[in-house]
Amino acid sequence: MTQTDPKHLIRVARESGEDGNVMPLDLGARVRDLRKERNWTMEQAAQQAGLARSTLSKIENGQMSPTYDALKKLAVGLGISVPQLFTPPQREQINGRMVTTQSGQGAAHNTTTYEHELLAEGLRKKSMLPYRARIRARKIEEFDGWVRHDGEEFLYVLTGTIRLYTEFYEPVEMKRGDSAYYDATMGHNVVSTSAEDATILWVTSLQ
Repeated sequence: MTQTDPKHLIRVARESGEDGNVMPLDLGARVRDLRKERNWTMEQAAQQAGLARSTLSKIENGQMSPTYDALKKLAVGLGISVPQLFTPPQREQINGRMVTTQSGQGAAHNTTTYEHELLAEGLRKKSMLPYRARIRARKIEEFDGWVRHDGEEFLYVLTGTIRLYTEFYEPVEMKRGDSAYYDATMGHNVVSTSAEDATILWVTSLQ
């Protein structure tokens, strides 16, 4: 199997009149990825590039080093420049967002059944809403109907024991370290079954 010379790749990029500092990649894998991104069969891609299917197959499988003319045809067929054949796809921008919440410093939001401590309040446009909750309720009758909202929810028991009630399932007894993941549009309520108020971590997706 013929290996493509990295120096040749740099030379090809320079001949196109564009940036010569293009890092070489596995050309065959790159062409295959570009073809699949377009949902093209090998026959469709070969037709677009004006190449024989057997030639494209050999390029994708690293069985031949294409001429510059073949590379130009490939690039035109794929709608890109020649150097882009050897350029890795751009990664999504990393914005590096981060916030910390010291213990007990979360924003308080209390109800008759729960004491919520909202976490990561400093971040806006979050995809998740994390909060710690102290469960005051001891009986399901203390709730004014089911709690339900958009999104999905993850529950993790931090201290004590609880009973998780849901609209379509039997109540579940849970202890420290237990967790549950459920559709939050389904009615749900939590009560403490331990002598002390149980505490849990809740993470709700924001949809």
